Amino acid sequence: MEEKVKVLAIIGAGAVLGSAATLAISKLLSNPLPINKQSIGKEYISEAVNSNELPRSNYSGMATPNLLTDEVVSEQLTRNIQFFGLEAQQKVTASYVVVIGLGGVGSHAASMLLRSGVGRLLLVDFDQVTVSSLNRHAVATREDVGTPKALCLKKHFQSIFPECHIDAKVILYDSLSEEDILSGHPDFVLDCIDNIDTKVALLAACVRRGLKVLSATGAGARADPTRIRVADLRESTNDPLSRAVRHRLRKDHGIDGGIPVVFSLEKPKAKLLPFKGPSGEEENPSDYQIVPGFRVRIIPVLGTIPAIFGQVMASYVATQLAGLQVQMEPVVNFDTDHYRMLHQRLIEHEELLYGTSMQVEVDVEEVMYIAKELWHGRSARDLSIKDVGRAMWRSVNELMLVRWDQTKPASVSNLILLRFKEADEHESRSLEDIKEEEPEFFARVTSVLKRAELEFGF
Repeated sequence: MEEKVKVLAIIGAGAVLGSAATLAISKLLSNPLPINKQSIGKEYISEAVNSNELPRSNYSGMATPNLLTDEVVSEQLTRNIQFFGLEAQQKVTASYVVVIGLGGVGSHAASMLLRSGVGRLLLVDFDQVTVSSLNRHAVATREDVGTPKALCLKKHFQSIFPECHIDAKVILYDSLSEEDILSGHPDFVLDCIDNIDTKVALLAACVRRGLKVLSATGAGARADPTRIRVADLRESTNDPLSRAVRHRLRKDHGIDGGIPVVFSLEKPKAKLLPFKGPSGEEENPSDYQIVPGFRVRIIPVLGTIPAIFGQVMASYVATQLAGLQVQMEPVVNFDTDHYRMLHQRLIEHEELLYGTSMQVEVDVEEVMYIAKELWHGRSARDLSIKDVGRAMWRSVNELMLVRWDQTKPASVSNLILLRFKEADEHESRSLEDIKEEEPEFFARVTSVLKRAELEFGF
């Protein structure tokens, strides 16, 4: 009985102390910092005034390794210092990182780089915060709706790590703004853009300038966080965006890999939603584009996945800046040999028929896309669509890739899978003959190849 009384007394004393602490904290927080907001053009300036301020450092200005000598800063980054070591954390704090695209992925990447102690950030996005983006944005609130994303992040970031030198640019990345954005020798550039043309231009510029860059691929329409990977662009699979970017980089800029990307092995679970105009009827999305080439249609997004993409990017960059070597899990595709066989067979057939394989514009990964995604491992003449599996590889020795239109190169949008005899017959006929004699087959194949054309951004 006495033991029970003692225990209850201890619990009661703890509750009293806890209540006192809570009361003290609530009184402190009941007097928030007055904020004076001024609008100067597109810039928002927030100034904390007078008393009741939390501890602040005496640091101001550009980031230097000496920033960690400040007591407040070193305390805020103490867990990072314990993890990396002081010298390595100084490298992070002295770093300059550019983040382009500040939506679900970019906002989380920038936020964690800030919290990791990166001393200088350039935040770039031409778009504004919307209500529908609040399900995935790192810091935006309803009060921020209508505010440029770059300025929204800068405002919130200044209250998290005010010693970080933050620049915000409300501009679209293109050839005209390239110098303004990529000059200054950034230690890393984060590509969080979801537009193919802009993404390709940025990645090509970073390669040309010798800048380290990490690119995010499609995070929408996915739900499995365990399948997110970091690998070379050449190794990314099941992602239409990275496929299109890889193709364009190779075709337009002669870049064949060498760029790390964050991607998901998960096949997208949804597609772009149809676009409906003010009348509620489906309309042409391009008629409503504010910026040419930018997507107007909406892809469903589970907010957790782009957030994790951004966290992965921040972790990758922070460890790179600190000089910590992290071995990423390799991407393994057990069917690669089968696709290599189809690819080699295509090259040999092109050389035999046309005397050269110079017009083969696909690699092994794109052959995998053609075989699995477009033709489901079956001849284009098979009406039934079956699951890809062992049955496919039992018949792979009877299949080959041939051009649909012999006057065009052997590209993703001009290759069909046929049996050997079917291929010989196809190449003996013209497309006009096929269209006239087999209109249903012609329409079906044209539809499939049109899909490839759209997914690759031709």
